[in-house]
Amino acid sequence: MELMTRERDGLLQRIARIYGLGFAVVALLCLAGGVPLTSLAVAAVPFLVLVVALWRVGASRSPLWVILAVLGGAGVIVALVAAGDVETVPGAIAAATSIAAGATASVALTLTSSPGRIVLLVLSFAAIAGTIAVFAGSLGTTEVFLFRLIGPVLLGWAVTSFVAVWLSAGLPRVSRRIASIGRAHRAERQASETEAQRRQGARLLHDTVLATLTLLAHSGVGVSEDALREQAAGDAKLLRQLRLGQTPAPASAGVYNLTPVEQTELGTTLESVKSRFGRMGLEVTWHGTGQLLLPSHILDAFLLALAECLENVRRHSGVTQAHVTITEDATSVRAMVTDQGVGFDIADVGEAKLGFAESVVARLRDVGGNARLFSAPGAGTTVVLEVPR
Repeated sequence: MELMTRERDGLLQRIARIYGLGFAVVALLCLAGGVPLTSLAVAAVPFLVLVVALWRVGASRSPLWVILAVLGGAGVIVALVAAGDVETVPGAIAAATSIAAGATASVALTLTSSPGRIVLLVLSFAAIAGTIAVFAGSLGTTEVFLFRLIGPVLLGWAVTSFVAVWLSAGLPRVSRRIASIGRAHRAERQASETEAQRRQGARLLHDTVLATLTLLAHSGVGVSEDALREQAAGDAKLLRQLRLGQTPAPASAGVYNLTPVEQTELGTTLESVKSRFGRMGLEVTWHGTGQLLLPSHILDAFLLALAECLENVRRHSGVTQAHVTITEDATSVRAMVTDQGVGFDIADVGEAKLGFAESVVARLRDVGGNARLFSAPGAGTTVVLEVPR
């Protein structure tokens, strides 16, 4: 709230500077357009005081500059009266009106934030109103001249005072709305983080524990006892880490650890994927690039998605061989996983299929990548994985 108050005060000061100097320029043009040089010379000093004070009002909250601006404006009007014959010079009337109703009225924008400044506002208006009354009297005053002078002065000060009060009154509402937006943002962020953690946990369990349980449910068909025992041991270690409150990070396909690296050579981790599925009865043949460098979080997503595709080949294709082709260009790395198995209807892979939708597609999208699936019954399956470099 304090910061918003300072910002509001600074905004009002800058508006007062622009508003006041704008009317001061109008007054100067009116004086230069028809007022004798002698009158200009007399009004020059108070006019300079007015301009300097208005400039400083835009940068300082000191009431001294407000007082100098009012005195400078009143001094210009008094100087015009002292020069004489103002009733015959239309430029003098226009200049006095611009100064009284605009240039000096601009200080009202900065004088509504506290009782002391409101008192200064009233005194400043009284000083300008008295000065303009003296100016009107020098015209051999008539009701028409009084209306032409006093009316605009009252309107100018009323408008600037209203704008300042309106902005000040709106500050608490703005502050409450900003606080409400902040709370909504925090709640949304917390919900997003919770959802991200839930999805990460679901992927983690799907890629490790659930895969092992599926093998056990099928009596480990096609998998050696040693491979099954090794995978179960890794899952047990992971569950112990979770129980102790640690957050495991994937290091390679099917393997999680607590110390992620910044960059890893893709060639070495591809070998770990190949070895893992070789032990489980799926022969993986690699084609294309053998050594690539990727940031660890992208590499983790890429390898885990690749491993999930190979796991689907092992479990669903009905064949014991898969081909993986790795390619790269200046902006991305791609892997194409192909098998000659039974295939399936792509329409059957919906949003609810955790294995592909979450462990492959969503995982790659989280790091700016993508996955495309091609298959048909009896025609095998091809999955194209792509991640940025």
